[in-house]
Amino acid sequence: MQLHYHRSGQGRPLVILHGLFGTWENLGSTVKSLAQEWDVIAPDLRNHGRSPQATEHSYPLMAADLAALLDQLGLESVSILGHSMGGKVAMEFALNNPERVDKLVVVDIAPVVYPPHHTDVFAGIRSIDLAQLKSRSEADQQLSQQVESAGVRAFLLKNLYREDGRFRWRANFAALESEYSNIAAAPAKGQFEKPTLFIKGADSNYLLNEYQQAVISRFPKVELKIIKDAGHWPHAEKPEIFLRIVRSFLTS
Repeated sequence: MQLHYHRSGQGRPLVILHGLFGTWENLGSTVKSLAQEWDVIAPDLRNHGRSPQATEHSYPLMAADLAALLDQLGLESVSILGHSMGGKVAMEFALNNPERVDKLVVVDIAPVVYPPHHTDVFAGIRSIDLAQLKSRSEADQQLSQQVESAGVRAFLLKNLYREDGRFRWRANFAALESEYSNIAAAPAKGQFEKPTLFIKGADSNYLLNEYQQAVISRFPKVELKIIKDAGHWPHAEKPEIFLRIVRSFLTS
Protein backbone atom coordinates (compact mmCIF):
# COMPACT_ATOMS: atom_id res chain seq x y z
CA MET A 1 0.00 0.00 0.00
CA GLN A 2 1.40 3.38 -1.03
CA LEU A 3 0.30 5.98 1.49
CA HIS A 4 -0.50 9.52 0.47
CA TYR A 5 1.79 11.88 2.37
CA HIS A 6 2.83 15.49 2.79
CA ARG A 7 6.53 16.33 3.12
CA SER A 8 8.05 19.67 4.07
CA GLY A 9 11.10 21.17 5.76
CA GLN A 10 14.64 19.93 6.03
CA GLY A 11 16.91 18.38 8.63
CA ARG A 12 16.53 15.09 10.49
CA PRO A 13 13.40 13.18 9.39
CA LEU A 14 10.33 13.32 11.63
CA VAL A 15 7.17 11.33 10.89
CA ILE A 16 3.88 12.71 12.23
CA LEU A 17 0.85 10.38 12.43
CA HIS A 18 -2.77 11.50 12.84
CA GLY A 19 -5.55 9.88 14.85
CA LEU A 20 -8.76 8.01 14.08
CA PHE A 21 -11.09 9.68 11.52
CA GLY A 22 -8.40 12.30 10.80
CA THR A 23 -5.87 13.14 8.10
CA TRP A 24 -2.40 14.65 8.19
CA GLU A 25 -4.08 18.05 7.75
CA ASN A 26 -5.56 17.83 11.25
CA LEU A 27 -1.98 18.26 12.45
CA GLY A 28 -1.21 20.85 9.79
CA SER A 29 -0.14 23.64 12.14
CA THR A 30 2.13 21.22 14.04
CA VAL A 31 3.62 20.01 10.76
CA LYS A 32 4.20 23.57 9.54
CA SER A 33 5.89 24.64 12.76
CA LEU A 34 8.16 21.60 13.15
CA ALA A 35 9.11 21.74 9.46
CA GLN A 36 11.18 24.81 10.37
CA GLU A 37 13.74 22.44 11.92
CA TRP A 38 12.94 18.94 10.68
CA ASP A 39 12.21 17.08 7.47
CA VAL A 40 8.57 16.32 8.29
CA ILE A 41 6.75 13.41 6.64
CA ALA A 42 3.02 13.36 7.44
CA PRO A 43 1.07 10.52 5.81
CA ASP A 44 -2.61 9.75 5.71
CA LEU A 45 -2.94 6.32 7.31
CA ARG A 46 -4.81 3.57 5.44
CA ASN A 47 -8.58 4.09 5.21
CA HIS A 48 -8.08 7.79 5.93
CA GLY A 49 -7.67 10.91 3.83
CA ARG A 50 -6.28 10.36 0.35
CA SER A 51 -4.54 7.06 1.13
CA PRO A 52 -5.89 3.80 -0.30
CA GLN A 53 -8.83 2.05 1.31
CA ALA A 54 -8.76 -1.57 2.42
CA THR A 55 -11.05 -4.02 4.20
CA GLU A 56 -8.39 -4.78 6.85
CA HIS A 57 -7.25 -2.27 9.45
CA SER A 58 -4.80 -3.17 12.24
CA TYR A 59 -1.64 -1.88 13.88
CA PRO A 60 0.65 -4.50 12.33
CA LEU A 61 -0.71 -3.55 8.90
CA MET A 62 -0.39 0.19 9.51
CA ALA A 63 3.15 -0.27 10.82
CA ALA A 64 3.96 -2.24 7.66
CA ASP A 65 2.46 0.59 5.58
CA LEU A 66 4.77 3.03 7.35
CA ALA A 67 7.80 0.80 6.79
CA ALA A 68 6.96 0.67 3.08
CA LEU A 69 6.73 4.47 2.96
CA LEU A 70 10.09 4.90 4.66
CA ASP A 71 11.61 2.40 2.23
CA GLN A 72 10.07 4.31 -0.66
CA LEU A 73 11.63 7.53 0.63
CA GLY A 74 15.00 5.90 1.34
CA LEU A 75 14.86 6.69 5.06
CA GLU A 76 16.67 4.20 7.30
CA SER A 77 15.66 5.79 10.61
CA VAL A 78 13.33 8.56 11.78
CA SER A 79 11.80 10.06 14.87
CA ILE A 80 8.04 9.56 15.13
CA LEU A 81 5.25 11.62 16.71
CA GLY A 82 1.83 9.99 16.80
CA HIS A 83 -1.48 11.19 18.21
CA SER A 84 -4.17 8.81 19.49
CA MET A 85 -4.53 5.97 16.94
CA GLY A 86 -1.42 7.37 15.26
CA GLY A 87 0.33 7.04 18.62
CA LYS A 88 -0.50 3.34 18.68
CA VAL A 89 0.83 2.98 15.13
CA ALA A 90 4.01 4.75 16.25
CA MET A 91 4.35 2.39 19.23
CA GLU A 92 3.74 -0.68 17.08
CA PHE A 93 6.37 0.43 14.59
CA ALA A 94 8.94 1.28 17.26
CA LEU A 95 8.45 -1.99 19.14
CA ASN A 96 8.91 -4.03 15.97
CA ASN A 97 11.54 -1.84 14.25
CA PRO A 98 13.60 -0.25 17.06
CA GLU A 99 16.61 0.21 14.79
CA ARG A 100 14.54 2.51 12.54
CA VAL A 101 13.31 4.85 15.29
CA ASP A 102 15.54 7.47 16.93
CA LYS A 103 13.00 9.04 19.30
CA LEU A 104 9.33 8.40 19.92
CA VAL A 105 6.60 10.87 20.93
CA VAL A 106 3.17 9.46 21.84
CA VAL A 107 0.33 11.96 22.30
CA ASP A 108 -2.55 11.12 24.66
CA ILE A 109 -2.88 7.38 24.18
CA ALA A 110 -1.63 4.31 26.07
CA PRO A 111 -0.52 0.84 24.90
CA VAL A 112 -3.70 -0.78 26.21
CA VAL A 113 -7.02 -2.13 24.96
CA TYR A 114 -9.72 0.54 25.15
CA PRO A 115 -13.45 -0.18 25.52
CA PRO A 116 -15.65 0.83 22.56
CA HIS A 117 -16.46 4.53 22.68
CA HIS A 118 -17.25 5.56 19.10
CA THR A 119 -20.62 3.83 18.74
CA ASP A 120 -22.42 7.17 18.39
CA VAL A 121 -20.01 8.29 15.68
CA PHE A 122 -20.56 5.23 13.53
CA ALA A 123 -24.33 5.40 14.04
CA GLY A 124 -24.32 9.05 13.05
CA ILE A 125 -22.24 8.44 9.92
CA ARG A 126 -24.53 5.58 8.88
CA SER A 127 -27.56 7.81 9.32
CA ILE A 128 -26.39 10.18 6.58
CA ASP A 129 -27.70 9.23 3.13
CA LEU A 130 -24.98 10.59 0.84
CA ALA A 131 -27.06 9.96 -2.29
CA GLN A 132 -29.76 12.34 -1.03
CA LEU A 133 -27.51 14.81 0.77
CA LYS A 134 -27.84 18.40 -0.45
CA SER A 135 -25.40 20.32 1.79
CA ARG A 136 -22.85 20.11 4.58
CA SER A 137 -25.27 21.84 6.93
CA GLU A 138 -27.80 19.10 6.25
CA ALA A 139 -25.14 16.50 7.05
CA ASP A 140 -24.35 18.30 10.31
CA GLN A 141 -28.04 18.35 11.22
CA GLN A 142 -28.41 14.61 10.60
CA LEU A 143 -25.19 13.82 12.45
CA SER A 144 -26.30 15.87 15.46
CA GLN A 145 -28.98 13.27 16.23
CA GLN A 146 -26.18 10.92 17.34
CA VAL A 147 -23.19 13.18 18.01
CA GLU A 148 -23.94 16.01 20.42
CA SER A 149 -20.60 17.84 20.30
CA ALA A 150 -20.43 20.46 17.54
CA GLY A 151 -16.63 20.27 17.62
CA VAL A 152 -16.63 16.51 17.06
CA ARG A 153 -19.15 16.89 14.23
CA ALA A 154 -16.99 19.54 12.57
CA PHE A 155 -13.98 17.22 12.88
CA LEU A 156 -15.86 14.29 11.33
CA LEU A 157 -17.34 16.38 8.53
CA LYS A 158 -13.86 17.34 7.35
CA ASN A 159 -14.02 13.90 5.74
CA LEU A 160 -16.97 14.98 3.59
CA TYR A 161 -16.19 16.17 0.06
CA ARG A 162 -18.07 16.63 -3.19
CA GLU A 163 -17.13 15.02 -6.48
CA ASP A 164 -19.12 14.78 -9.73
CA GLY A 165 -22.08 16.44 -8.06
CA ARG A 166 -22.40 14.08 -5.09
CA PHE A 167 -21.00 13.86 -1.59
CA ARG A 168 -18.48 11.20 -0.57
CA TRP A 169 -16.45 10.26 2.51
CA ARG A 170 -12.67 10.28 2.49
CA ALA A 171 -12.48 7.98 5.52
CA ASN A 172 -13.54 4.38 4.96
CA PHE A 173 -16.04 4.39 7.82
CA ALA A 174 -17.41 0.95 6.93
CA ALA A 175 -14.00 -0.69 7.31
CA LEU A 176 -13.17 1.31 10.44
CA GLU A 177 -16.39 0.13 12.07
CA SER A 178 -15.97 -3.52 11.08
CA GLU A 179 -12.31 -3.47 12.19
CA TYR A 180 -12.94 -1.45 15.35
CA SER A 181 -11.74 -4.20 17.69
CA ASN A 182 -8.32 -3.92 16.03
CA ILE A 183 -8.33 -0.14 16.52
CA ALA A 184 -9.14 -0.56 20.22
CA ALA A 185 -6.39 -3.17 20.60
CA ALA A 186 -3.03 -2.70 22.27
CA PRO A 187 0.14 -2.48 20.18
CA ALA A 188 2.78 -5.20 20.12
CA LYS A 189 4.50 -6.54 23.20
CA GLY A 190 8.23 -6.16 23.72
CA GLN A 191 10.37 -3.17 24.62
CA PHE A 192 11.57 -0.03 22.89
CA GLU A 193 14.67 1.05 24.80
CA LYS A 194 15.26 4.47 23.24
CA PRO A 195 14.08 7.90 24.42
CA THR A 196 10.29 8.06 24.53
CA LEU A 197 7.98 10.91 25.48
CA PHE A 198 4.30 10.55 26.38
CA ILE A 199 2.25 13.76 26.36
CA LYS A 200 -1.09 13.82 28.16
CA GLY A 201 -3.86 16.40 28.08
CA ALA A 202 -4.69 16.90 31.76
CA ASP A 203 -8.44 16.83 31.10
CA SER A 204 -8.32 13.72 28.90
CA ASN A 205 -9.18 10.21 30.08
CA TYR A 206 -7.09 8.37 27.50
CA LEU A 207 -3.78 8.26 29.36
CA LEU A 208 -4.69 7.32 32.93
CA ASN A 209 -2.53 6.55 35.98
CA GLU A 210 -3.69 2.93 35.86
CA TYR A 211 -1.91 2.53 32.52
CA GLN A 212 1.48 3.51 33.94
CA GLN A 213 2.82 -0.04 34.20
CA ALA A 214 1.74 -0.86 30.66
CA VAL A 215 3.71 2.16 29.44
CA ILE A 216 6.86 1.55 31.50
CA SER A 217 6.99 -2.17 30.68
CA ARG A 218 7.21 -1.41 26.96
CA PHE A 219 9.05 1.93 27.09
CA PRO A 220 11.52 1.89 30.00
CA LYS A 221 13.22 5.14 28.92
CA VAL A 222 9.98 7.12 29.08
CA GLU A 223 9.18 10.56 30.36
CA LEU A 224 5.71 12.05 30.77
CA LYS A 225 4.55 15.61 30.26
CA ILE A 226 1.07 16.77 31.22
CA ILE A 227 -0.44 19.86 29.60
CA LYS A 228 -2.91 21.69 31.84
CA ASP A 229 -6.32 22.79 30.54
CA ALA A 230 -6.03 20.47 27.53
CA GLY A 231 -8.02 17.42 26.52
CA HIS A 232 -7.38 14.74 23.91
CA TRP A 233 -6.03 17.22 21.33
CA PRO A 234 -3.29 19.09 23.26
CA HIS A 235 -1.50 20.00 20.02
CA ALA A 236 -4.58 21.98 18.96
CA GLU A 237 -5.71 23.22 22.37
CA LYS A 238 -2.32 24.36 23.72
CA PRO A 239 -0.09 24.52 20.63
CA GLU A 240 2.68 26.74 22.03
CA ILE A 241 3.21 24.59 25.13
CA PHE A 242 2.91 21.40 23.07
CA LEU A 243 5.51 22.52 20.54
CA ARG A 244 7.89 23.67 23.24
CA ILE A 245 7.72 20.26 24.93
CA VAL A 246 8.22 18.38 21.62
CA ARG A 247 11.13 20.57 20.53
CA SER A 248 12.87 20.22 23.87
CA PHE A 249 12.58 16.42 23.75
CA LEU A 250 13.64 16.00 20.12
CA THR A 251 16.69 18.25 20.47
CA SER A 252 17.86 17.06 23.92
